[in-house]
Amino acid sequence: MARMRVRQAIAAALADAMREDGSVMLFGEDVAAAEGPFKTSEGLLAEFGPLRVRDTPISEMGFVGAAVGAATMGMRPVAEIMFMEFLGVALDQLVTEAATFRYLSNGRVTVPLVVRASTGSGLGFGTQHSQTLENWLTATPGLKVAVPSDAQTAYGLLRAAIRDPDPVAILEPRVLYAERGDCVTGDEGIVPLGTARVVRRGDAVTVVALGQTVRTALGAAERLGTGVEVVDLSTLVPWDRATVLASVARTGRLVVVEEAPASGGWGSEIVAAVTSAAFRALQAPPFRITAPDVPVPYNKGLEARFSPSADEIEYQLRAYLETGEVPDPWWRREGVAA
Repeated sequence: MARMRVRQAIAAALADAMREDGSVMLFGEDVAAAEGPFKTSEGLLAEFGPLRVRDTPISEMGFVGAAVGAATMGMRPVAEIMFMEFLGVALDQLVTEAATFRYLSNGRVTVPLVVRASTGSGLGFGTQHSQTLENWLTATPGLKVAVPSDAQTAYGLLRAAIRDPDPVAILEPRVLYAERGDCVTGDEGIVPLGTARVVRRGDAVTVVALGQTVRTALGAAERLGTGVEVVDLSTLVPWDRATVLASVARTGRLVVVEEAPASGGWGSEIVAAVTSAAFRALQAPPFRITAPDVPVPYNKGLEARFSPSADEIEYQLRAYLETGEVPDPWWRREGVAA
């Protein structure tokens, strides 16, 4: 086990996958000579050369399309999208093409492609470079979607994604790139897709979190005490229903914490599924703690209020546990929005 930053864990996962399999290659803007805009491909060009670590033009449609073609011909490309918003111009390649080839070919054509994108707020990149936008992808049959929360899941999910025979999107919260953590590498460090982790045990409420909200949920849980169980969902598609339902069966309550705005968030799927499958186990209505329905602010103070903080999560969980009622979010309590 080594202690490394999240960005180093990503680079280690890429390097280990490339050593294991000569068909693994990396495409992206500044991934080679500059070693990645966030240093997530540090050392790869020196070890594997320009044929397997390729700087591309600023054309996401072009290089994602090239990666799709390479995948159909037997390669295992990893395409890096600098900011999640930039994937918008290449959604056709990923959603309409890569995700459908297995179905359209009756299983004859597979697309072992990984698309990585940095996401989320917290570093002052402004509205057009700070969104999560996982809802662009989660309703696409044939496409898996995973989100790491620490160094271990950054390494393990990426290794699993590269081995997968179908396209996988890895959405990396860039605010976590510099965070350090313990990381087991090699086969023992692989984190299977579709498997959630119970990162804190409790018996009063199940809190399902993802990406950077895992650490804020854990921070709130530590203040509240032993009753809060925190589940790191890790994979959005397919999400681990068995682990979430088993947790709710123990606690009788469900809260989902999302960085995304309230409307259209992934947590709605979790709440709907749990309500249908475990209604009799629920002792109080499940609900979501989210960001408000506004663009991500650039102002540092406003941006800090956008994503759910440990203070806000603690307030809402405490009110929920004490009253059994769903509390209003901060913007309603303060009369900022309806």
